Amino acid sequence: MNASHEWLKAFVPSEHSAAEIAELLTMRCATVEELHSLREDLAQMVVATVVEAAPHPDSDHLSVTKVDAGGGELVDVVCGAPNVRAGASYPFAPVGTVMPDGMRIEKRKIRGATSAGMLCSARELGLGSDHEGILELSVNAAPGTPLLSVLPIGDVRIVVDVLPNRPDLLSHIGLAREIAAATGDTVGRPAELGGGDWPALQAAEGRGELASSGFTLRVEDEEGCPRYMAAIVRGVTVGPSPDWLVQRLESVGVRSISNVVDITNYCLHAFGQPMHAFDLAKLGDTVVVRRARKGERLTTLDGQDRAVPEDSLLIADASSPVAFAGIMGGASTEVSGETRDILLEVATFSSRSVRRTRRALGLITDASQRFERGVDPEITALALAEAVGMLESVAGGTLDGAPLDARAPRVQPAAVMLRTSRVKQVLGVELDSPTCAALLRSIGFSSEMSAGGVLTVQPPSWRADIVDEIDLIEEIARLHGYQAIPSSAEPSRPSIVPDAPLVKLTDRVKSVLAAEGLLEARPLPFVPDPGEPAVRVLNPLAENEAYLRTNVLDTLSRRAEYNLARMQRNVRLFEIGPAFKPGEPGSRPHEEVRVAALLMGERRPTHFTESQPPAYDLWDAKGLAELLLAEIYPSVGAQLVPGEGEVLWKLLVGDVQRGVVRRLTLDAPVWASDAFGVELALAEDTGVLLQGAGDAPVSFTPLPQFPAAEFDVALLVPESVSAGSVESAMRRSMGELLETLTLFDEFRGAGVPAGKRSLAWRLVLRHPERTLRDKEIDGRRSRLLKSLAQELDVHPRV
Repeated sequence: MNASHEWLKAFVPSEHSAAEIAELLTMRCATVEELHSLREDLAQMVVATVVEAAPHPDSDHLSVTKVDAGGGELVDVVCGAPNVRAGASYPFAPVGTVMPDGMRIEKRKIRGATSAGMLCSARELGLGSDHEGILELSVNAAPGTPLLSVLPIGDVRIVVDVLPNRPDLLSHIGLAREIAAATGDTVGRPAELGGGDWPALQAAEGRGELASSGFTLRVEDEEGCPRYMAAIVRGVTVGPSPDWLVQRLESVGVRSISNVVDITNYCLHAFGQPMHAFDLAKLGDTVVVRRARKGERLTTLDGQDRAVPEDSLLIADASSPVAFAGIMGGASTEVSGETRDILLEVATFSSRSVRRTRRALGLITDASQRFERGVDPEITALALAEAVGMLESVAGGTLDGAPLDARAPRVQPAAVMLRTSRVKQVLGVELDSPTCAALLRSIGFSSEMSAGGVLTVQPPSWRADIVDEIDLIEEIARLHGYQAIPSSAEPSRPSIVPDAPLVKLTDRVKSVLAAEGLLEARPLPFVPDPGEPAVRVLNPLAENEAYLRTNVLDTLSRRAEYNLARMQRNVRLFEIGPAFKPGEPGSRPHEEVRVAALLMGERRPTHFTESQPPAYDLWDAKGLAELLLAEIYPSVGAQLVPGEGEVLWKLLVGDVQRGVVRRLTLDAPVWASDAFGVELALAEDTGVLLQGAGDAPVSFTPLPQFPAAEFDVALLVPESVSAGSVESAMRRSMGELLETLTLFDEFRGAGVPAGKRSLAWRLVLRHPERTLRDKEIDGRRSRLLKSLAQELDVHPRV
């Protein structure tokens, strides 16, 4: 939502700066993302006073002036305007100023006289079309005062991030309500609309078909259009808008089109109520709000000939559609310079209906954005009255007859009960009923006190998001001020409901991966077309990411590419999230919770003892996979078996594959190291853990009281025998005395027979009750070598 600081001040007169208003809105209701000064091109302009003015000695239309621009010395300026006089103040552009049209002011001679700056006209400043004379200022400001500080032209655009539950903030009056509640002021009628009380029109109200001044309105779908108001304004003169109206629209980024169209856009941004003006001569004497008929087409205002989606809500004349309800009007009834009579439409359309049609058309407009989120149903009459008044004053029109108001029965928002005891329980702050009522009253809520300090609260028509007690408590929290709520821990009773097994498991897995130096990522599960069977989202956030991912590593790969594009080569990420596969036709997708980790770059931080640390390799990924298997599947026979291609290892639980270790293919620069990924399944659709996943048994081992004995053994291992097989045989042979077993070397080359490799292990033995003797260690070693030779044809390297 683009809001204008000056426009907001027209609703709530305030001395607060744009930055202060931005801070206030951010703390209370919606984040302000940006402040954009609209006339920064005038930042170098100052107020200057002409001290002397005399004719140019060599010209009959130029004058030579001495100007006080606040610099301590008078400045010579040659001027061609006839209205410059001594003692008056004017906008002044010093040497070096870049004008709005891009021209740079330089010191130069004009007909032999030096000119060091320029006195400016309204046109040169972009403040109007008058170019005949210099803009004389009627302000009491010292020479050298910045021009933007004395003229009301330095508006600031406030860009507000409005969340879906607060459609009332998509208008200046909605933001003004929040500002008024914070400052203690009241929301008033902008002076450009006349000030004073809000206007009212006497409308012919009813349901179904209504008629006035020879015009007929018929609403055939009350569900899709709960309210439709129409007013006929005759004798308008379509032309340029006055400057104040153009400036209002430009302040929020809207281009001026014509006075009639600009008035509808003004009301849209002022009150959050979309409206549309039809050329009555092109429309005829009938408007019908109805559903689409098969085969209909409509050329919209953007010039596109569009097929009308099935079941769309339309505005039609007696025979054909003229507008998509709540989205965009049609070209056939567009207001033009020849228009004299108009039909002004102000309506409330169903959010669901507008959303469905907008998606089918692939259109997003200011009107559809507001109707989709919900428009205040009670602002309609006020917006129509203001628009009619503006048409009469700006375009010279006259209201013909009573406006028509076709509306379904009014539905009063349900009252909500609020207990002050519940407020204290949730917020930890003691707020009595009168205080709560006063806070809510400041933003338009009404309330009645009942026994026991319970408030019966009636939300205003523009707050359809308030449906429960907790919603009211959230309002009280923000109105009271989050900074005023203590951060101290309050007494509470622990819940007797245990955490879900999946929650406990993911907490443990996160701790393990964080301890390994990985950082958690939380991206959205949407990806481009993966080129394999995948689930397409019906309403994607972006068309280039319209599918649900089939695996989590693809998402982490995109995050790694993002880092590489920003020269970050060391990436260690993990995510625990869902992956999806298509289900049976007509059924929902199959969902599986997985953990995935990605490693690339340097294994350790750079240190003066190691200027170039080694990079992560496939063995690091395998080690991480073994760590995850042990943590997630502690009670079953989980193992890694070699894979093929990019799949380096398959992670098996029993005979079922639960994950992979992969070499990842990235869109990476040449200096990037290889990337490796691990992905492992945790739980299925219902959140139930997969078989074998769960808590690892907790065991405690006393601290050793006796010294360890260690020795190394180098073995010649056939290429066909895996290191894991050798380790398993060594553990069986050494028994319970084996404390650790570490593979620390692999060698192929001189002294190693063909078809074999040399692998070296370090074994650490320890007895819990005594010190091991050398004879025992030698015996264990001999028995180990004998069993390896018999089982695996593995012999010591000599």
